[in-house]
Amino acid sequence: MRGKDLLRELQRTVDELAVLNEIGKALTASLDIGEVMHVILAKVSELLKPRNWSLLLHDPATGELYFHAAVGAGSDKLLGLRIKPGEGIAGWVAQHNKPLLVNDVHADPRFASRFDGASRFHTQSILCVPLAFKDRTLGVIELVNGQGDGGFSEEDLKILGTVAEFSAIAIENARNFHKVQELTVLDDHTGLFNSRHLRRQLDQEVVRATRFGHPVSLIFFDLDHFKRVNDTHGHAMGDEVLKRAVAVCQQQLRPTDVFGRLGGEEFGILLHECSRHQGMEIANRVRAAIAEMPIRGDDCVIAVSASVGLASTDTSGYELQRLCKEADAALYRAKRAGRNCVMGDIEIDGALARA
Repeated sequence: MRGKDLLRELQRTVDELAVLNEIGKALTASLDIGEVMHVILAKVSELLKPRNWSLLLHDPATGELYFHAAVGAGSDKLLGLRIKPGEGIAGWVAQHNKPLLVNDVHADPRFASRFDGASRFHTQSILCVPLAFKDRTLGVIELVNGQGDGGFSEEDLKILGTVAEFSAIAIENARNFHKVQELTVLDDHTGLFNSRHLRRQLDQEVVRATRFGHPVSLIFFDLDHFKRVNDTHGHAMGDEVLKRAVAVCQQQLRPTDVFGRLGGEEFGILLHECSRHQGMEIANRVRAAIAEMPIRGDDCVIAVSASVGLASTDTSGYELQRLCKEADAALYRAKRAGRNCVMGDIEIDGALARA
């Protein structure tokens, strides 16, 4: 081997080790799939220098692949597009869980040209490897057109295969971490935030609101006579009532509001930057939505209503304990007033809304 060739090979090896080192750092630095994959693929781009590259993830519900990330000319047109099982080079790789190197895609019947039509890019060569973890295909990494629009080599395939192994581990770890996070903050039954997370969010928001002088409102509400629903119609119907009540309430809330289950049939809603007057409007909408939602049993219509209490920093101040105490007290005033109504943290609010 000539000296220049040997030097080139040594430099390539050094570059590969540097890339793998950076990938190792990325794996330990973050559990965010997008962030980790961006680092990994950026390093691959530096080493293999493809014109375009894409990360496609597997959707277990449909068996399809979807473009999770794409870089290069026309790549923005690919995001959101889906590949049917077995379609194209990427679909074949995912289906067979095998890497594929094709330096002339137009001579390969597996190539799907519709994506060139969408991106207005001319594909000549593709290097595609599966992202697999314990025999489960999580997706694929696809490089399109080598340096100078040339092809790829077997050495490129080997390097990308090694990177894909790291990437699969990163994706699996990130997904598992996300699942654990959900288990710790979400209520199993309704999918809402649990009481612990709601109170943590409330604590953080009160601190922020105190600093910047923003108003905060807090709603506590309870489904009226919910035990009767369970006793009369069974727990399956009770579960359905809970889920329906959650669904109609979510329709009345803003994207920034934090909705959580306190326990049983009691719920809490944190309203960011929301004055007492605005909070009352939302509380009334929540009460009305629950009272008007249709719930049909086997042979009857089940009437559902809610008692709603509201507290706001407009009147309760910025102390967390006081805010919660006032919202809870307002809720119980609503119950004593006959239920199916809204009470605020000032007694004069009386029966602001009752069906």
